[in-house]
Amino acid sequence: MNDDLLSIGQFARLCRLSIKQLRHYADSGLLSPAWVDPDSGYRYYQAGQAREALSIGLLRSLDVPLSAIGEVLSGTAAAQALGRVRDDLEAELARRRRTLATLEQLLSTGLPSTEVVLERKQARRVALARDMAASPQDIARATGACIALLTRAVRDSHADDGRGSTEMRLTGLFPVEMNEPIPVAVTVEIDGPPPPGTRPHVLPAGLFACATHVGPYDQINLTTHALLTWCAERGHAPDGPIREVYLSDPAHTPPARLLTRVMIQLGERAP
Repeated sequence: MNDDLLSIGQFARLCRLSIKQLRHYADSGLLSPAWVDPDSGYRYYQAGQAREALSIGLLRSLDVPLSAIGEVLSGTAAAQALGRVRDDLEAELARRRRTLATLEQLLSTGLPSTEVVLERKQARRVALARDMAASPQDIARATGACIALLTRAVRDSHADDGRGSTEMRLTGLFPVEMNEPIPVAVTVEIDGPPPPGTRPHVLPAGLFACATHVGPYDQINLTTHALLTWCAERGHAPDGPIREVYLSDPAHTPPARLLTRVMIQLGERAP
């Protein structure tokens, strides 16, 4: 055995890492020992590996995942790997801020309640855009993608037939059960065939429990919670997806004043 080799314990102390961490990095293919005793299985490292080990420790302290650390250490795509980690952290920070804002709302007003009215709706022919959200946190992205697709399709369709821009009343469709992945859809009412890139769909007629949400889109879940509670207390099972009818243009309306009609179709009443 080379006298320059350090035992795993010595190397761990030198690099301010634990033996467990070094074993994990080795098993992940990130930092292999310089030599492993074939008889005892003891792992040994060289002092020249300290820079790499310390870099791993630094990056892990910044919540950089091991897969990205491998890219950084290889030097082939370090900036891109760290950029992705930064973007992920910024997205998580934004989500946490939205969560804090909702908690502040609950602290101010208590658990959500809302005025509920019953409305009977006729069937409507619509054009539909669909996407899949990987998780509840991904619903906003999926919804935005559907809205962008519908908006572009309707705009291009009107340009082709010589009509100018027209106001669109968009309706989001979301499942009651959040089994991942989560199907998300957005619709717009149409008179003729659906614009290219969208699909035809019919929003069924029925009796709906309805409530109006006033405020940011990321707090609609408070009104939805109150509406689902109202239905459950009266023994009504939701029949079909939850509808969100967007009554305001977010481009011209402050978030605190956005109006959204939340609707739940009522199924058979539980005995």
